[in-house]
Amino acid sequence: MEKKVIVAPLHWGLGHASRCVPIINSLLENNYTPIIASDGNALQFLKQEFPSLESFELPSYQISYGSNLKLKILFQLPTIINSICKEKRIINDFILKNKEVVGLISDNRFGVRSRFLPSIYITHQINVLSGITTFLSSFFHRIFIRKFDECWVPDTPKSDFSGVLSLTTKKLNIKFIGILSRFQKEVLEEKTDLLVLISGPEPNRTLLETKLIAEFKNTSKKIVFVLGKVEEKQKKWTSGNSTFYNYLLSSQLQTMINSSKIIISRSGYSTIMDLAVLGKKVFFIPTENQPEQEYLATYLKRKGMAPFSTIANFSEEKLIEVQRNKGLTTKKTLFNPNLFRLFERK
Repeated sequence: MEKKVIVAPLHWGLGHASRCVPIINSLLENNYTPIIASDGNALQFLKQEFPSLESFELPSYQISYGSNLKLKILFQLPTIINSICKEKRIINDFILKNKEVVGLISDNRFGVRSRFLPSIYITHQINVLSGITTFLSSFFHRIFIRKFDECWVPDTPKSDFSGVLSLTTKKLNIKFIGILSRFQKEVLEEKTDLLVLISGPEPNRTLLETKLIAEFKNTSKKIVFVLGKVEEKQKKWTSGNSTFYNYLLSSQLQTMINSSKIIISRSGYSTIMDLAVLGKKVFFIPTENQPEQEYLATYLKRKGMAPFSTIANFSEEKLIEVQRNKGLTTKKTLFNPNLFRLFERK
């Protein structure tokens, strides 16, 4: 009998979707049939990566943020809860109509779970940083985590890259599954001086794009911008010394990163894992008022791996700091297919 597994990443930039790529590949290699469920750019991205796989749309959490993330999330809470309830109904209806489904893998989607099937939750944030309310945000997150059969943390058991985000003494049936990346390291000539990876939800994605295009307008460096805008067609254009892509598929982006000297990007966790696997020198510009990214940038700088700056204080001259840091490096973890044994429970 065909064994189907629903893989459902949150649409918050492309990070949650991109780190599901090696999991989807492993499911395919182990005779499971992945079904993709998400919304927005995350769904579009995975449909382009896996055009032959079945997919369906889930409600958007409609998360956006500005100068006050906590207040913004508080006001959006009714909408988020409503979306979680809707996605749970959609998932349960799909399971009832598709008896071949043997399990669910949710990357930060709280409603993608079932009492009748093994349900896995993926997160690197057991502790959700939110300033003076960190205790509360982490407490409520753990309540959701306990509703799943297992919690997979994409990091080493020593929390090498996530730091305090994944450290806990609570009993949550956690399994550290190693460093997930869709990329392979290649030894290529580094023809691009600077690769700029723009990502994340709006309006912050556009703010970063506008700032960096203006900053490098008159540079003599050879620069490539990947704007993180997954659209129906890929686009490429040039302006001065800069080349622009609206988005790149994984194989294209792998080649681009491997052939670039320095990377500028947000300090999103999936990006950190990708760049560490590829052993790259990087300069981070964390999303302001997103405590997770601000913490990760500070944590990696403290470990001597990469410098960072706020968007307001960034300038081309700051890139000299990259050479004073050792860069990101780690061995890629081969996904352990034994983790799928949970799905044999059905």
